[in-house]
Amino acid sequence: MSLRNVVFIALIAFAVWQCRAAEIVTLGPGVKVDTAPVQTQINNAKSFDFNDFLITPLADFSLQAKVLSREDYWLDKESELAPTDLALGWQNMSDESVLSQIDIRQSGRWYRWRVEQFPIPRRELETQSANMHIVPADDHVAAMLDLVKSGQIISLKGQLIKAQAIDGWHWQSSLSREDTGANACELIYVTELVIEQS
Repeated sequence: MSLRNVVFIALIAFAVWQCRAAEIVTLGPGVKVDTAPVQTQINNAKSFDFNDFLITPLADFSLQAKVLSREDYWLDKESELAPTDLALGWQNMSDESVLSQIDIRQSGRWYRWRVEQFPIPRRELETQSANMHIVPADDHVAAMLDLVKSGQIISLKGQLIKAQAIDGWHWQSSLSREDTGANACELIYVTELVIEQS
């Protein structure tokens, strides 16, 4: 890719980021989602081909959550599969009076937070939010994903997956909401996405 094309893509990305930054939805204080994500083990899952990747479902997965942040990707290998990451929160991490005291950022497929003083116990912050790599199962889900803004309440259904490419590259979802750090993100093949509040 030429330097000119890289600069052009970077300018578009910056413009999209500026537009999205101005589109943060405010719903007011109070817990907006009182339930944690639901995960169910899949027995004898069958792998399938999807966009030149071999997808293996690991668990059925559903949630309702507040969108804490979103980040779109274009240039990495992962973006061929998951063009968007959503940092999502539930329970106390869906309460804007809590979130107003937390600096939340995403980059490089990571979700990072910073606080001057913890508004809730650290472990609640860690286990009631997560960075999730979103794999749209079809054009409808992709179109809905494009409408998602920070601050909204969304629900989604799908599967936590492992993805493999013919060159040996692979990417696997975490199967726990209790883990942190590297490999703690969820990789979700999303079959249904609904914006519940915006």
